[in-house]
Amino acid sequence: MFAVIKIAGQQFKVQAGQSLFVPHLTGKTGDKVEFSDILMLENEGKVSIGGDAKATVKAEIVDDTIKGDKVIAFKMKKRKGFRKKHGHRTHYTQIKVTDII
Repeated sequence: MFAVIKIAGQQFKVQAGQSLFVPHLTGKTGDKVEFSDILMLENEGKVSIGGDAKATVKAEIVDDTIKGDKVIAFKMKKRKGFRKKHGHRTHYTQIKVTDII
């Protein structure tokens, strides 16, 4: 059994027992979270899509603050002396899917 869920505008294919990194969620390590925005559900060969997919994905927060890789945005105009460097690290939350109901 697997489901395709939507978290913070991104789609994730999840199964029970799976661990994955999602965009930062509010909560602490050990908190339980539920996702009810199901886009597709497959159960024993039967596929439900859209409004027919009625389920809830339950998960537990394993680690609440994980930083992604550094991303550098560098702008430069040749022969003008213009240089600008920006960088950021995206914050993620690690969750473990416990059950799909």
